[in-house]
Amino acid sequence: MIRVVIENLLLLLLPTLLYVAYVYLTVGGKSAKQSVLDDAPLIWLFLAGVGLALSVILIFGTLEGGSPGEAYRPPEFRDGKIVPGKVEKKPHPSDG
Repeated sequence: MIRVVIENLLLLLLPTLLYVAYVYLTVGGKSAKQSVLDDAPLIWLFLAGVGLALSVILIFGTLEGGSPGEAYRPPEFRDGKIVPGKVEKKPHPSDG
């Protein structure tokens, strides 16, 4: 769970980190005494981070899944071949 929180925070902060790195690389040591974030467009950087996080969630989020009465069967090695995993119906206790 902590990994998910760290990844999402990184996505939110990525535009700000790129901005700070860009300013330090382009301005150089001249304004190293000034705080880079004083003149930073923090609202736009935050909105860019939110947009980046939402786009990653939408792109990589899964919309597939089983119904409540189904279970995932993981891939298995059978007769020298790998049988892919699948979602299948759970056997009902009264069927047995």
